[in-house]
Amino acid sequence: MLNGKIIVITGGAGLLGRSFAAAIAGQGATAIVADIDIEAASGVVQEIVSAGNGKAHAEMLDITDKASVCNLIDRVKSQHGCIDAVVNNAYPRNRNYGRKLEQVSYEDFCENTSLHLGGYFLVAQQFSLYFREQGHGNIVNMGSIYGVVAPRFEIYEETPMTMPVEYAAIKSAVIHLTRYFAQYLKADQIRVNCLSPGGIIDNQPESFLREYKRFCGEKGMLEPADIVGALLFLLSDGSKYMTGQNLIVDDGFSL
Repeated sequence: MLNGKIIVITGGAGLLGRSFAAAIAGQGATAIVADIDIEAASGVVQEIVSAGNGKAHAEMLDITDKASVCNLIDRVKSQHGCIDAVVNNAYPRNRNYGRKLEQVSYEDFCENTSLHLGGYFLVAQQFSLYFREQGHGNIVNMGSIYGVVAPRFEIYEETPMTMPVEYAAIKSAVIHLTRYFAQYLKADQIRVNCLSPGGIIDNQPESFLREYKRFCGEKGMLEPADIVGALLFLLSDGSKYMTGQNLIVDDGFSL
């Protein structure tokens, strides 16, 4: 599906990022695994190459630092000649992220929103400038079902978990940021879409998994591999006339 394409995945060493990178490389593209943890990114590349699953290359990237974003673009362009797409997937947050509403300070709310939403803006802005000069490009932002629907707080009741207020604010804004960029860039042959997954399995308590599944169809919480097909579609020519859209993959949770 992606033969010959050069695709950057921010947060490429994370839970979703490593699955995205492997799938992208497996479909014939060169996966640029960009992460603030270069050792982890190199590990993901080694896994892909050792398994014979395609081409991958590790790069250091801090999505909250303009110089870091611009230097990444320059390095990839110099090494590979072009960049076809970027997956805006990193998940920066401070040490206080994840607290319940009453415990969130104004400072933490602003910092987490700035890191995550601000970082997505910066990546989309700088890549779109490069894509405009190049004459084509594709941006896929990672949203969430909780950017679309209100939290179901009852599924967290028997756990120490919550759905962070920052996350709701960030992901709803990412979805609309996608539409803004898509409208702004649609005359420049630059597509901008959003992929909004449901919950991803990551060692959550059984009580949470059980309550979450009550709102779903067959599976409930998803695995990273369950999101990959939708991402590959958005990166491929199969979606070449799609822009400004938010594609939800959640086993029916948000219905």
